Amino acid sequence: MRYLLFPLPLLALIGLVAVFATSIDRDASLVRSVLIDKPAPQFTLAAVDGIDVPGFDTAALQGAPTLVNVFASWCIPCRDEHPLLEDVKAETGIRLFGINHSDAPENAAAFLAELGNPYDAIGADRDRRVSIDWGVYGVPETFLVDRSGTIVFKHVGPLTPQTIETEVLPAIAKAQS
Repeated sequence: MRYLLFPLPLLALIGLVAVFATSIDRDASLVRSVLIDKPAPQFTLAAVDGIDVPGFDTAALQGAPTLVNVFASWCIPCRDEHPLLEDVKAETGIRLFGINHSDAPENAAAFLAELGNPYDAIGADRDRRVSIDWGVYGVPETFLVDRSGTIVFKHVGPLTPQTIETEVLPAIAKAQS
């Protein structure tokens, strides 16, 4: 009987290695948010001190499609995607709101002073509570909210020219129609 139980830990280890090996190249952006096709969570975010745009709340997402970008000054991919956000806003005219995730206000202000501020509103999410409600598990993440306040699109990770062309712009066009 003991000899029959001996290979069980080895088989369990082999099974775990197989699961991890098949998941290692998985695209994190393929994770579908449970919030898609649901109203944006209820929240109120104060403005980030030192930045000349207001904070925002759930009600501000009503009336026009809005791209909501979760970012932080300490996030290297956020720096890389920043010019792409500016380009999307210039090309589509969409409202762009930012959720400043777990960041010191002076660092967020310096980040935007250096790179430019494309945001129409930025809310300070210092305690990450609103980000959690939105289902954010890392920055950057970008959401598209339609004119009724419903989340219709989510992209996990930094935007790239390819994801903008194949995912973001079509989603914006659909939301604006």
